[in-house]
Amino acid sequence: MKRLSLPVVVMISLIALLLGMQLNSVISSDNIYEQLNKFKDVLSLTEKYYVEDVDTQKLVEAAINGMLGKLDPHSAYIPSLQMQRVTEEFQGSFEGIGIEFDILGDTLTVIAPIPGGPSEALGIQAGDKIVKINDESAIGIKREDVLKKLRGPKGTRVRVSILRVVAKNQLEFEIVRDKIPLYSVDVSFMVDDQTGYILINRFSQTTRDEFVSAMEKLKQQGMKKLVIDLRNNPGGYLDQAFRMADELLPKGKKVVYTKGRRPEFSEEYISSGNGRFDKGSLIVMVNHGSASASEIVSGAVQDWDRGLIVGESTFGKGLVQRQFDLPDGSAFRLTIARYYTPSGRLIQRPYGKDLDDYRKAAFDREEEEGENLEHKEESDSTAPRFKTAGGRIVFGGGGITPDYIVKFDRYSDYAVRLFGSGTLNEYNNRYMERFGTKLRDAYGRDLKRFIQEFRVSEEMEKEFLAVAKGKGVEFNEEQYEKDRRRILAQVKAQIGRTIFGNEGRFRVILAEDNQFQKALTLFPEAEKIAGIH
Repeated sequence: MKRLSLPVVVMISLIALLLGMQLNSVISSDNIYEQLNKFKDVLSLTEKYYVEDVDTQKLVEAAINGMLGKLDPHSAYIPSLQMQRVTEEFQGSFEGIGIEFDILGDTLTVIAPIPGGPSEALGIQAGDKIVKINDESAIGIKREDVLKKLRGPKGTRVRVSILRVVAKNQLEFEIVRDKIPLYSVDVSFMVDDQTGYILINRFSQTTRDEFVSAMEKLKQQGMKKLVIDLRNNPGGYLDQAFRMADELLPKGKKVVYTKGRRPEFSEEYISSGNGRFDKGSLIVMVNHGSASASEIVSGAVQDWDRGLIVGESTFGKGLVQRQFDLPDGSAFRLTIARYYTPSGRLIQRPYGKDLDDYRKAAFDREEEEGENLEHKEESDSTAPRFKTAGGRIVFGGGGITPDYIVKFDRYSDYAVRLFGSGTLNEYNNRYMERFGTKLRDAYGRDLKRFIQEFRVSEEMEKEFLAVAKGKGVEFNEEQYEKDRRRILAQVKAQIGRTIFGNEGRFRVILAEDNQFQKALTLFPEAEKIAGIH
């Protein structure tokens, strides 16, 4: 046998020592392999001896949920059945025929064709009733079956039979499925000659590009001032939040940075100086439902005194998740880092063992309405203090508190039940069946005239309330009178959406939105803190 030289023996010994150290760090004091064996034993014995048959997949998924639930509120398991929907939402597209729909009565009804989709291209309209799919009756179809039958790979075909009020005969369409965009910018338009409005519902893979397109359109129309509406935006991709904020800040400004236990998850994001709106007047609207990526954008704007934050304090989610896909099509999101605003604020709220209390607390805050530029609203807080670029005090550990607090005028319980019952869609469908052609002929594409002239009549109001009663919504006169103006605005907005799309809906709703109307008066303050003259 050939003997090894001393240097080789030393090298092997060192390698063995290093491998041993690596192995020891993997096994750790908790001894992960022992814990895995323990879990395997419990699962195996349960499957073998439990008094009834057991679904081991459910047990494993429950164990995963339990494990992640011990970490933080935002590490989560996503079952395979939910993954397709989650992926579509954040990738910004799906494959299908491109309609928004509802089941009204027992009938599959088109609420609106999605702009740019194949259904819109073929002339399918809001209010159309799909009575057959591939020659099979669609009457009484369940919501989940609609997705199974109408969605499918790009390039495949599906036949639908449609009843339309103004058509004497049943209409037949063969639709070639395509990639359908899911827009994160719900709407963008000019409020007046100088003021643009952009509403963003989440941060998907396409958000920055959509935002830039919206800005360019509005700038061509003369935009000098901009309202970005991030209310109820739950967040999404961190890089999209950075890229959007990059459009608003001058060069060399830290937008956000992350710190993780592992060094590869600690990063800094610095503005490029290529922003398309880094000097104009800016207001960002937020509320208790604004979280994560929304807080990155609003935090950067506030810390650099770039504009005014208006509304209610944000949710307070300052944790970064990474998604890990699993072999069966499921996945889990694991918190890998915390993120901080430019001034150093961690905006993650404290969380305890009760996650329901944690989520509820975000919406139960008592805030005093009014100007909050010096953030005296939080002055008695034990939260850490930081300073904006202009020297204003801001606080960490509790979301982003606005520079001007405007509470949303909450709907009554009656109004909430009314909107949740599907009454708006039901009534709108009935009304448009009778008067849709007349309205389209009367207003054409003149949305401005529709907003100024169209009124919900007393007869319409009575019919609307009768539909609500038929859907089991018990009338409450006191609560209805409190919200009557806004409820009827929603009726008009739904009609406006059917004729003019999303802009028709939001122009009507924003006219009754107390937070938005107040924000429009605050541009002088926004310009003052930003140093715009």
